Amino acid sequence: MVKRSFVLIISIIISITTVGCSNVANKNDEIKSETEHQVNKWKESPLFEYGGYTMIGEEGRLGFIYDDSENLRFYPNKTQKYMWHFWGDDEEFNGNLKVIATYEKEEEKITVVEGGLGGAHNGADRHAPSNMSLPKSGMWKLDAYIGDKLFGTVFVKVH
Repeated sequence: MVKRSFVLIISIIISITTVGCSNVANKNDEIKSETEHQVNKWKESPLFEYGGYTMIGEEGRLGFIYDDSENLRFYPNKTQKYMWHFWGDDEEFNGNLKVIATYEKEEEKITVVEGGLGGAHNGADRHAPSNMSLPKSGMWKLDAYIGDKLFGTVFVKVH
């Protein structure tokens, strides 16, 4: 009887320890995954082809005409023309466009685009011409809001 109780107590302790350790391991994996996501989020967005144009952004969601050539690259304080394109449902396009740029190193935020949206263009559901300039070299996150809702994000490098 004592031996059986002893075995039962040891089994319970081992079970608790195993569950506790696996929860810690899972939590560590979640933290590691979140940290990797934070590091990876500041990579330049991919280029994609659409309607005969090369764009940067999220294919099928948002992007602007950009091919990483000398003429279209971002350089500090150099204003360039970029045509934004958006794909989505009609109800997502209620409101004006506002693009807020965040600088990677200092979390500095500036508004780089504000205005209305045009209709369908180059195969996209909506479009918006823009003149954008970013003040510092490095990575920038461009959050595009339509109305008060985040529509999508594009990451660019300022050379």
